[in-house]
Amino acid sequence: MDEDEDEESVDQTGVDSADEEHLQHAKWVSLFNFTSKTHILPLTIAACLSVASGIVIPALAIFLGKIFDTFTDYGAGTISGADLTKQTSLNGLYLLGLGSVSWILNGSFFMFWLLFGELQARHIREMLFDGMLQKEMAWYDMRKSGVNAMIPRLQTQIRELQIATSQPLGFALQYTVTLFAALGLAFYTAWNLTLVTIALIPFTAVALAWVSARMQPAIDLQIEHLTQASKLANNAITAIDTVKSFNGQDFELWQYLEATKKAALCYLVQARANAFQIGLVRVTLLGMFVQGFWYGNHLVDIGSRTPGEVLTAFWACLMATQTMEQLLPQMIVLEKGRVAAATLKAVLIKVDKGRKIKQMMGRKTPRYCDGDIQVKRVSFAYPSRPEQLVLRNASFFFPAGETTFVIGKSGSGKSTLGNLLLLFYPPASGEITIDGEPIQVLDTNWLRNNITLVQQSSVLFNETIFINVAFGRRDYETVRREEIKRCMEAASLKDTIQDLPHGLDTLVGIGGSAMSGGQKQRVAIARARLRDTPILILDEATSALDHISRAKVMEAVREWRKGKTTIIITHDISQIQDQDYAYILDKGRIVQEGYRNALEKLSDGAFAGFLHPGVGFPMPILRELPQSRRKHSAHLGTLQESPRSSADTNDSMDIQIPQKTIIPKAYFPSSENARSWRQSQGFVSSLPPMAMHMNRMSTANARMSMSSFGNFKHQADLTTHSPSSSPIELDFVDRCWDDDYGEKPFRRASTRRTSHLSATYRSTGQEPSWLRRLIRLDIAICNPPQNGNDLSSLKTILSTVWPRLTRKHRVILIFGFLAALVHASATPVFSWVFSKLLGTFFLTTGRSQQALVWSMSVLGVAVSDATASYLMHYLLEVCGQAWVDSLRVEAMKRILDQPRSWFDRDKNNLSTLTECLDRNAEEMRNLVGRFAGFAFVAATMMSISCVWSLVICWKLTLVGLATAPLLYGITRGFEAVSGKWENKCNNASEAAGRIFHETFVNIKTVRALTLESYFHRKYSTATAQAMKTGLRRAAYSGLFFGISDASTIFITALIFFYGSLLAASQEFTAQDVLTVFSMLLFSIANVNAIVAFIPQINSSRSTATRLLRLTSLPAASHEHIGSLHLTQLPGPICFRSLSFTYPLRPLAPVLSSVTLSLQLQRSTALVGPSGSGKSTLAALLLRFYLSAPGTLFTGTIDFSTLHLPSWRALCASVPQAPTLFPASIADNITYGLPASSPLASLASVQHAATRAGIHTFIASLPRGYATPVGDGGIGLSGGQVQRLGIARALVRKPQLLLMDEPTSALDAEAAEGIRQLVAELVREGCTVVVVTHSWEMMRACGNVVVLEAGKVVEMGMYTELVGKKEGRLRALIGGREGGSVRGEELGG
Repeated sequence: MDEDEDEESVDQTGVDSADEEHLQHAKWVSLFNFTSKTHILPLTIAACLSVASGIVIPALAIFLGKIFDTFTDYGAGTISGADLTKQTSLNGLYLLGLGSVSWILNGSFFMFWLLFGELQARHIREMLFDGMLQKEMAWYDMRKSGVNAMIPRLQTQIRELQIATSQPLGFALQYTVTLFAALGLAFYTAWNLTLVTIALIPFTAVALAWVSARMQPAIDLQIEHLTQASKLANNAITAIDTVKSFNGQDFELWQYLEATKKAALCYLVQARANAFQIGLVRVTLLGMFVQGFWYGNHLVDIGSRTPGEVLTAFWACLMATQTMEQLLPQMIVLEKGRVAAATLKAVLIKVDKGRKIKQMMGRKTPRYCDGDIQVKRVSFAYPSRPEQLVLRNASFFFPAGETTFVIGKSGSGKSTLGNLLLLFYPPASGEITIDGEPIQVLDTNWLRNNITLVQQSSVLFNETIFINVAFGRRDYETVRREEIKRCMEAASLKDTIQDLPHGLDTLVGIGGSAMSGGQKQRVAIARARLRDTPILILDEATSALDHISRAKVMEAVREWRKGKTTIIITHDISQIQDQDYAYILDKGRIVQEGYRNALEKLSDGAFAGFLHPGVGFPMPILRELPQSRRKHSAHLGTLQESPRSSADTNDSMDIQIPQKTIIPKAYFPSSENARSWRQSQGFVSSLPPMAMHMNRMSTANARMSMSSFGNFKHQADLTTHSPSSSPIELDFVDRCWDDDYGEKPFRRASTRRTSHLSATYRSTGQEPSWLRRLIRLDIAICNPPQNGNDLSSLKTILSTVWPRLTRKHRVILIFGFLAALVHASATPVFSWVFSKLLGTFFLTTGRSQQALVWSMSVLGVAVSDATASYLMHYLLEVCGQAWVDSLRVEAMKRILDQPRSWFDRDKNNLSTLTECLDRNAEEMRNLVGRFAGFAFVAATMMSISCVWSLVICWKLTLVGLATAPLLYGITRGFEAVSGKWENKCNNASEAAGRIFHETFVNIKTVRALTLESYFHRKYSTATAQAMKTGLRRAAYSGLFFGISDASTIFITALIFFYGSLLAASQEFTAQDVLTVFSMLLFSIANVNAIVAFIPQINSSRSTATRLLRLTSLPAASHEHIGSLHLTQLPGPICFRSLSFTYPLRPLAPVLSSVTLSLQLQRSTALVGPSGSGKSTLAALLLRFYLSAPGTLFTGTIDFSTLHLPSWRALCASVPQAPTLFPASIADNITYGLPASSPLASLASVQHAATRAGIHTFIASLPRGYATPVGDGGIGLSGGQVQRLGIARALVRKPQLLLMDEPTSALDAEAAEGIRQLVAELVREGCTVVVVTHSWEMMRACGNVVVLEAGKVVEMGMYTELVGKKEGRLRALIGGREGGSVRGEELGG
């Protein structure tokens, strides 16, 4: 198998099913999969510090053994009280020194391990980014769950690896060193006693390993289900308009709930295994005293060992087993990190394996690009559907310096041409050459820097308009504003930009959400104008524009592209002039080609189907502009001046064309040569010879000619608008929803504008109320709530646990804390029994018998403690999982219920939301599952120990308690510092994650514009910032961790010293002092273990804050305000003086005092220039956005009183770019319908597909309606996706159908079918509202409403309006005031 084949076999499974064999056999060394040479030094230092700090605990055992020996001698009467105090003081000084060393070692160890984790995270981020940046588009297409779902899981796994390779790995190494050092000390002190004491440990270790091995399948399954849940959340949020339109919220919530339930079951298997391991270690830890103390007393009796040696060995063994117990929680984190590392490694293996974007050795970068393109017998199939050829042995010739058109039906393979020319995919067979060079030998960057592709779905990045346009140039950083403005004028965007509050500096939002479809297309064209490459491919690049804007833009494009190769892929044949050459594609084959004037003469050719789509509608003919002729010298290389166009000033786009354009004649092959080449490619043409001068690049522009179709009365009076009306109505803006705090004004407005307006009105002494409200809005904007990024307190977070649990889980939670109470009580009880064991060394007779009695007591405590420990850990994990699942589902529910404007905000971007639902929830669970139990046990243990100790020796206990404020202050300081920097690190990581997401979700556009280096730098800057923040976090956290860890040793020294004073004064017996010692030391050790978890607690706290923000979103959004259920439309839909501004742009009115009536069982076309508010009206009808009460009615019913789900059940919408889910075709069509509904039957689905004109295509697929369409519809053409969207709307049999540019991606025949469908639906009683720029659709609808700048400027019947000589509709579809209008009937 060669490399390419291997890549295909690997990638068919998708990243999500990552190399199962590799994962199952992942070793612990996987944690170092991404350790580079530069990481070795910090790793070595961290490891050495772990080893050194691990020796501190065994060293502590040595000094504790010596102190105990001193107390034993004193109790036996062999030394005096003064000697006791002196020797204890000396050992106390040693403890102070050991504590100081511990402070330095543990602080440094903590800092370097955090540093190592940051280095690992940054390295894997860079490796993934670099590797994925090199992959071919086929790799992205083959991701089973889609790129959108894959990226959040990668981010989660990077986070899990980072956490694992930080302090948990350091603690694991430290504990391992402590374990072996303690055992070494025990063997050195009393090897025979040690062997007896730890006899059970080997069996325990084998059991632990066996249980760990059984956990792996559950971990893998959990990852799989979490990936599925992330995918579902991603799809629902991405397609939120579709979800809301079709009442899919409950369905999406149910799917998400099912996926999280499955993941929870898998996690509980792990929790049960972990709890068993902890219980097993606990019983081993305490149970070893049964045989150990009995044998230790025997050794003392026979004089083989002293009591001090016995106790030292016991302390060492106890520390070894305690270390094993402390190691287990870290092993859970390390296990996750190991699996994450193995998964990421498997991903990178796939990324590195097989086909990449390769640059050939000796790659060619020609000095010039003439733009002569030949496509020779090319066949191609998309990787997601390899069995279906999109192009079949197709040959094209695109002569340098000429404009060529490619037309065809939807799915005929037109758009594939652009993908192949930009080398997004290699052709399966055949060859593509540019200027005679095969594109495979050309440098990829050179190729893409000489070709610009503008697609129908124009991608804009979350930057300003200025930067989005500047991206057209490689040196975008040096682009001047004047250049951008000229390009904006060329794209007819000058007025639009001037109306925006921040002009060119306006942020376009995520995916360009702040702009209409037409505005996005024009920004993309402006970007292409700035780029100005020798080759330009326009793929339906003006489909969302009205006729006037389209004519202006195409006029500008033709003028600009004179002498440059231009390929225009379109369905709109009105753009094709008589002397334009066109290829007609059908099912991947060229079925006809030639110049338009010759193609029109063939009555039975494929082109005739576009001229005669079924009815003889008159076609608008573009207004003729003065044509500038280019003359060419007869000699090769002769240069000629290109005079500037003399278009009239009213319509010119003011494009600056140089007076002298130096163009080699080679750019302009003769028409005869071009035609002879085309005919030599094996295509038999019946076209007559055509003589064509080289002015075939000349532009003809539109002037429309319409005949009068009769007079019809308006159905509603045209509303006039007073020029004195306020520029913006804000009565209702004050009630807009804020995403965190309920009803508050929205942010982002221009305070400068309101200040200027206010000053103007104050100078006249009159300040209107709307301006005062606007100023108040600006003040609120400038002073937003400051607690958006503050961490919630643990009390606030944990207070959500009880209300979120079901009755069953509340009972489980109570039993969990009861078990924790027993577990906490076991330690003081054990300490008391342990002190009794120690007391046996003072006995002179019956020592062995007493030791056996107390040892058996220890066994009883051990069994009880182990059982309680198992129940505590497992039951709390069950409750923690139930709590998090409840919050997840609630967060998902709240997200889906938010107004549409909420999703437009930057902080609510897709990457952040999916990460909150995925990684944040997983980390948050630890607060209840792990940390709450530990904290409760520590607090209970301290309370019981203190009370008990006060009873036995109150003075010593009070001295110990006197240190509590200091210990609390240090701990709180550590928590505050750690929490602050943990939050900053999370924010920095999220910023890097957003860039990662934006880059690879829009990878095709990134590559087309050769922006790889820009996003690479941007991502590197973000990861460097995350690294810098992580370094500061490591330094501060290390300092406080060191002192918090060392403080327990200082307190131990103090307690022993004061205890010696009490014992020496004979105020308390040595037995009492040792009992208090045992209780306090065990309790302090448990409290200290909690300190080690503070960074992880703060990490969970930070992520919990983010998730709780989502669960606290307003539940009473406008989606649930109304209560009136409808079963049918009660009457006409009326807009009454409706004004509207988008919440994020309160200073840019979209609709102004719109008054109109949409009659039932009629079809109405909403028309107007791009950005005039047409789509906004449709969005308001679906209640995506909130309109003011009293402005929108159906019959006499105010929309604000409607129950939205029942209203939307009567409606169906077809957006311009329908969203398809990664599911079967049938599931996509029936989306939102109950499975039991008769409308969801296969017969109903087929009927809807037939009416939408897509059934034949679906039936031709191997799996028919069961065919998966991939992530977002990969593998389908724009027209096929659009028709599936129409079928999805039709299957519901709606009473109100809203269609937004439903034919923009369809060929003439398919578009005619949709127009006939509209007429049929009206006859069946459906009310149809169509947003369109198509004059044919306007004619089919009959009723037309014309909008301009958010106002209704004309309405009535199409035939009446188009007959008005000075009418707005007539001007919109091609006429001009004062200009001659001529009409031409084509065909018919």
